[in-house]
Amino acid sequence: MSKKAVFLDRDGVINDNSRHVNKPEDLILYPWTASSIQQLKKAGYLVFIVTNQGGIEMGYFTEKDLKAIHDHLETILKADNTCIDGIAYCPHFHQPCDCRKPKPGMILTLAKKHRIDLKVSWMVGDRDIDIQAGKAAGCRTIKLGKQDPNADYCCKNLRQAVDYILRQT
Repeated sequence: MSKKAVFLDRDGVINDNSRHVNKPEDLILYPWTASSIQQLKKAGYLVFIVTNQGGIEMGYFTEKDLKAIHDHLETILKADNTCIDGIAYCPHFHQPCDCRKPKPGMILTLAKKHRIDLKVSWMVGDRDIDIQAGKAAGCRTIKLGKQDPNADYCCKNLRQAVDYILRQT
């Protein structure tokens, strides 16, 4: 049985990205993040984070630092009675790979591992590369912030994106 999922970019989608997130205390979730994820989970969606983290290759932080940031994220969500189903990240910046968005590698890997039907799944991001990755993977897409004609839908924030997704099902 295939499942449906929502893939979320991290910075600018679930957390404020006005400054770089290089340590756990830099991660500031938007006030609507936990409730938005909770709504998706209640509607039967798996929820994943797919995030480019080229700062690892560039030496701004380590994979151990990133794990601490993501552990902190999961602790915050758990305190708000919700959770995500997994996190995929690309540590590359200059090195060629199949995982760095706009390539769909992270989404495709999660889809295969969790038996996700990408035709009924969504990619939500705040940059054109998120939309490109979602389209390349076969997902419907939502762009946050500035309009993108390639996205299936555009809106202001994750709360509005989740409202739209839930109206479509």
